[in-house]
Amino acid sequence: MTFQSSKKYEEYAYVLDYLRDGKLDVKRQIYTHEPVIQAVGEEFFTLLELAPKKDVNVTTHERLFIGVGNRDKIDHVKKRIEYEELTTTAKIELPIAVEKIVEKREADFINFFNEAKPLTNRMHQLELLPGIGKKLMWEILEERKKKPFENFEDLMKRVRIPDPKKMIVKRILNELEKQDKYQIFTRT
Repeated sequence: MTFQSSKKYEEYAYVLDYLRDGKLDVKRQIYTHEPVIQAVGEEFFTLLELAPKKDVNVTTHERLFIGVGNRDKIDHVKKRIEYEELTTTAKIELPIAVEKIVEKREADFINFFNEAKPLTNRMHQLELLPGIGKKLMWEILEERKKKPFENFEDLMKRVRIPDPKKMIVKRILNELEKQDKYQIFTRT
């Protein structure tokens, strides 16, 4: 009998920082001398600490397989981490990695614009995106009734929206920094 978990885990992650000599664990006040990779997951934008295999080199923004099965460069996933636990380098690289993921998963985010629903009687999921208020929200809702959006370019042509990709990236970063009680793109 094999146990199947209903929990979904990250399959791929993007490297934010590679600490070859280990790092200081701020919470426990000890220094670990084993190599550590800080990464962001591709599916749920989970911030992770990974243990690389011996004598493996990784580069910043490299996409690594971390799912169940044969991993090329990763030995195991050590733990989930909070935004505050990221190194300064990782915090700088995070917006770039998130933007790469948003570009790669454009269809998923366009689907969000096509299917977003109200959260409460007075608030809509679209309003959680930075730069979208009531007026722009209604404009998006009217346009998607006519025809679903196909991509970011189509969305920008049909609605007066400056850059939906940047809005989504900013929203994801806000969620990772826990600046809002609603989470629409991340899982912590």
